[in-house]
Amino acid sequence: MNFTLDAQDRHSQARAATFHTAHGLVKTPIFMPVGSLGTVKTLSPADLDQCGVQIILGNTYHLYLKPGLEILKKMKGLHNFNGWGRSILTDSGGFQVYSLDGLKKISKDGVEFRSHWDGSKHFFSPQKVVDIQRIIGSDIMMVLDECIPNPSDMERAQKAHQLTIEWAKLSREAFFKSNHLYDYPQFQFGIIQGGIYPELRHESIDNLLKLDFDGYAIGGLAVGESLKEREQITRFCTQKLPSEKPRYLMGVGTPLDILEAIQSGVDMFDCVMPTRNARNGTAFTTTGKLVIRNSTYRSDLKPLDEKCQCYTCLNFSRAYIRHLFNVNEMLGLRLTTLHNIYFYLKLVNSAREAIVDDEFQNYKNSFLAEYKS
Repeated sequence: MNFTLDAQDRHSQARAATFHTAHGLVKTPIFMPVGSLGTVKTLSPADLDQCGVQIILGNTYHLYLKPGLEILKKMKGLHNFNGWGRSILTDSGGFQVYSLDGLKKISKDGVEFRSHWDGSKHFFSPQKVVDIQRIIGSDIMMVLDECIPNPSDMERAQKAHQLTIEWAKLSREAFFKSNHLYDYPQFQFGIIQGGIYPELRHESIDNLLKLDFDGYAIGGLAVGESLKEREQITRFCTQKLPSEKPRYLMGVGTPLDILEAIQSGVDMFDCVMPTRNARNGTAFTTTGKLVIRNSTYRSDLKPLDEKCQCYTCLNFSRAYIRHLFNVNEMLGLRLTTLHNIYFYLKLVNSAREAIVDDEFQNYKNSFLAEYKS
């Protein structure tokens, strides 16, 4: 992936890096908006470009079910299907299967599950998940893993962790035995599991490093553990991962979570929080979260965030956006989502600049002082 370390903070593990895919340059730390079904909800590719998005996340489980592999293959991949010309990472669907509760059955060979759309039965093996992601054509594909809730007991965590390692071996073998279907290379990341147990995380990392993945993701967090436990496990993992490859913390999180993880040496993030909160009428601002539906903003002529330079904040008032939500106009969801994605990209881009200038700790302290106010 031509991963290059551009700068390292002298006072922490925070780092700025660059890597390449066939669809462009990615500068880290980076936030990836979630577009599980092939779209970041309410936003167009042009909107994402305007926000400075370099890479988005799609989902193997969702795209496999709808629109289905026949259409994706006919379109020669997701990039052509959704009109997004920059990089795409696809999650394997392991977390979505985890969320299905009684609709799944896990064995050493893979996962049998029923579609949440129509109840039809399907089966994902580690090898099939690689094949599906070949058809999707994502620049970065994730291996199939078993995600369990935290805290789970040691026995449950160990079982899931060992299964994930076995699936990782099969996934890596399938990756090398198969070829990309389109005119560009794909990369594959392994996923570290092990719950809240450092010894399992250590064992997971040791096994995954032997498989020499193109990057490594820290999975199985933000699923019930405390903030302290999450930070400890994240820091434990980054300290044992190689410095010359990307580190991805899956499904995290709030602006505070992201800054803490950057300080621990994480490069890549994804989370539904900015888009989901936006659709519920909550904006992230430099002084904290703002619930735009509140009557306080009925005649407020200020923008969502007075320090923000996004399209929403430069052109519309809180009063207008509140009005859109109150009359159920879709534009309200779109404008708030646009702002939140811009805010998250500005957060990680500013962190990158601070790391390059060796000022990350000052930037983080300054951000938190204002955000908590």
